[in-house]
Amino acid sequence: MTHSLGAFITRAVHAGRDDLADLGLHAVPLDLSTTYPSRDSRGEAARLDILATGAVTEGPPVYGRVANPTVARFESAIAELEGCAAGVAFASGMAALTACLLAAVASGRPHVVAVRPLYGTSDHLLGAGLLGTEVTWAEPGEVASLIRDDTGLVVVETPANPTMTEIGIAELAAACDEVPLLVDNTFATPVLQRPAEHGARVVLHSATKFLGGHGDAMGGVVACDEAYARTLRQIRFATGAMLHPLAGYLLLRGLATLPLRVQAASVTAAELARKLAAHPGVTRVHYPGRTERPSGQMRSGGAVLSFEVTGDPHTVIGAVRLLTPAVSLGSVDSLVQHPASLSHHIVDPADRAAGGISDRLLRVSVGLEDVEDLWTDLDQALRKAM
Repeated sequence: MTHSLGAFITRAVHAGRDDLADLGLHAVPLDLSTTYPSRDSRGEAARLDILATGAVTEGPPVYGRVANPTVARFESAIAELEGCAAGVAFASGMAALTACLLAAVASGRPHVVAVRPLYGTSDHLLGAGLLGTEVTWAEPGEVASLIRDDTGLVVVETPANPTMTEIGIAELAAACDEVPLLVDNTFATPVLQRPAEHGARVVLHSATKFLGGHGDAMGGVVACDEAYARTLRQIRFATGAMLHPLAGYLLLRGLATLPLRVQAASVTAAELARKLAAHPGVTRVHYPGRTERPSGQMRSGGAVLSFEVTGDPHTVIGAVRLLTPAVSLGSVDSLVQHPASLSHHIVDPADRAAGGISDRLLRVSVGLEDVEDLWTDLDQALRKAM
């Protein structure tokens, strides 16, 4: 990766905050306004015309559905950390993906090529065609041959949810040619990989996860070039999928500790993966780095792992006491869930199986607890399931 980790850690603390000292502030201002008064109606009308095109203007944003100063700070910060020109934030990760799909439809190219596995609801949204898209599912090596004249987007998640499969972004970007490649970077975060450096035009996050990091703020964000951002802002202007400013405040705060959290949790996850691989109650461990991986793409294996059990996975879920049995990931506490029952339950069982998602698969998002405490809890739960 081309960016220095040390410089990245520094920018994670200061991105979106560089002007605070000049403003006489230390904490980021939280603007909860839903409307912005002005006595200049003509000026407001002119500004609204510009905002409706997806452009950014000087002055207040007229209405809270259009833009928000606190959210704008978070957008600029994630754009910087991902190495992109712009960021556009949404109420959730699914709202962000929806905007990207609508952008493809609006361009007159509603066909999408997607690589499984994806997050379950992403899979469902693509497969159901609810937004007027048509999806072709592909293996990474098939993408180039499946792109059509009406292909408006290629979608991939790497590492994939929940199998942790890694896909070479640079190779896939080359196969996409002029078609925008969207990489869901939720699991890796810009700490471990920056897809734009490898050719991706669109980088998507469920900001609810690692970016926020504390399980108390929901949001989604896309980092991209300014031209694509303008289209996304147009869609957000019309659909109202704006990130709430309080969530924007919490997500920006989460970025300051993102590198430290991800690095610490990744060390623990790698150790747990090693221990699980030798456990009699586990048949297979899925964790980046345990098999061949794309060269130079990720700094480490990350903070999420999955594994398949010999016994009843539901017994394991019911037996943990330190790990939190819940969906989602990226929090300071460790979470465990059964994808076939929760995050990927909405995906057809045959499609789950085709994507390598076994009914005995469990996914763990590793937090900041002591590794031995986590291992003790997992070990006793696995032994009860045996």
